[in-house]
Amino acid sequence: MALTLARSPIVSARKLTWIFAIIALLSGFAAYSEYTRLRQIEAFNRAVTEGKSPVTDRQSYEAKFATALWLAKTGRFKDASLLFLQLAEIGNVGQRSAVQYNMGNIFYLRALAIGGTNLTVKQETLYLMGQAKNAYQQSLRLDSNHWDARHNLDRVMGMLPQDATPGVGGDDKPGIIMGGIPVGLP
Repeated sequence: MALTLARSPIVSARKLTWIFAIIALLSGFAAYSEYTRLRQIEAFNRAVTEGKSPVTDRQSYEAKFATALWLAKTGRFKDASLLFLQLAEIGNVGQRSAVQYNMGNIFYLRALAIGGTNLTVKQETLYLMGQAKNAYQQSLRLDSNHWDARHNLDRVMGMLPQDATPGVGGDDKPGIIMGGIPVGLP
């Protein structure tokens, strides 16, 4: 007869119990931290919606964006523009597109708010409309699927006077003349 030594199992019931207890403890901690973070996000969104300063994430991109948006909605366009200009340099493509869209909205609203027939007022309105057009175009360069920017760009383009083309209309000055290109049908 041969003697054999009894091998002890690599994983005993006691070891498994400890492993599962540690996993359960870590899972509980992770669930609690996620729950706490969700509550912070809800409080942040509530504060932003009400126009209050959020308690958490004050220096986040979203907090700055929400503050700039709130400033624009309350008519403080210059403060909102300055904050949006800071945000235009950072963030992902979608965020920068949203910043440009909102900058366009600020210029557009400021242009609509100006009234009068004074030449200076007209020039300022045209300038603001041009800035709105540029901001909407930049937003579309960053995100070509931004339909609100497309819509607003169409509205601004409809309000801006058409650029005069040399050689067309009542002006007798010729347009761009390109040498060596035959004129008319071949």
